[in-house]
Amino acid sequence: MAATRPIIIVKKKVNHGGHHGGAWKVAYADFVTAMMALFIVLWLMNSSKQVQEAVGGYFKDPSGNSKMVGTDQRGSSDNFTLTKEDMTKLKEQLQKTVRRVTDFDKLKNQIEMTVTAEGLRIELLESASGTFFESGSARPNDDCKQLLSLLAQELGKLPNKISVEGHTDSKPYAGSTTYGNWELSTDRANAARRLMQQSGVRDDQIAQVRGYADQRLRTPKDPLAPSNRRISLIVQYVEVSAGGDSNTPAIPAVNAQDQASKETAAKETAAKDTSSKEPAKKD
Repeated sequence: MAATRPIIIVKKKVNHGGHHGGAWKVAYADFVTAMMALFIVLWLMNSSKQVQEAVGGYFKDPSGNSKMVGTDQRGSSDNFTLTKEDMTKLKEQLQKTVRRVTDFDKLKNQIEMTVTAEGLRIELLESASGTFFESGSARPNDDCKQLLSLLAQELGKLPNKISVEGHTDSKPYAGSTTYGNWELSTDRANAARRLMQQSGVRDDQIAQVRGYADQRLRTPKDPLAPSNRRISLIVQYVEVSAGGDSNTPAIPAVNAQDQASKETAAKETAAKDTSSKEPAKKD
C-alpha cells in the first residue's frame, strides 16, 4: 500500500486595510483642534485691543481676582472711556461715520484724523475746489454743517473734553482795519463749536476755543495754500486715576500717622491758647 502523504494546511493571513483600527480618528481630531485654534487666533488678531487684553487677562488670571483684567466691565462695548490705547478705535469709528456725508468722494481728501500726543486731531481742510466757509466769512456752508453734525453725534457720547481751533492762511484780510485773520479764525472756531453743540456735543464738553490766524500754518513753505485754512477738533485724552475715576485726577494718599500727629499738635496748640486767655486765679 502506498505511503499516505501528509496533509499540509496553509493559513493565509488577510489584512483588512485598517478597517477595524481607530488611529485615523485621533489624527482627524488633532487636525480639527488645530484648525479651531487657527481660527481663534485669526479672530483675535482682527479684534480690538480691548478684546485682546480681556482675553489675555482671562488666561493670565481665570478667576479674575488679581488685576481684574479679564473681567473688565467695559468689555468691548462702544461706551468706553477714551485713553491713549482707545484713540485708534475712535478714529476708525469716526472714519466710518463721515463716509455718510453726501459728497464724501469730493471731501474725503479734506478730512484728516491723526492720533497725537494731545489726543485725536480731526482736521477739516479747505482746498482750491472745496471750502467749508464762505470766503472771508465765519458762516459755514452746507458741507461743513453736515460734517460737523455727524461728528458731534458721535463725540457727544464720550466723556472726553474737546478743543476747537480755527486757522487761516497768510493772505491779509481785506475790507476792514479792525477785523483780520485773528478775528476770522476765532469766529470760525466758535461757529464750529455752536454747530456741534446744537448737534449733540454737551456744553461742558468744550474745553477750549482757539483762534491761531496764520501762526500755525499746515504748509509753512506755502503760506497762501488753501490747506492752511482749516478747523481742527482735538478729542483730548482722559487719564484714568488709580481709583478708577476717569474724570477726576488721582488724589495722593496721606500717611495716617502723619495726619494723626498733625491733629494732636493742633489740639495741643488750641489748649495752650485757651489756657493763656483764662484770667489768673487769686490764691
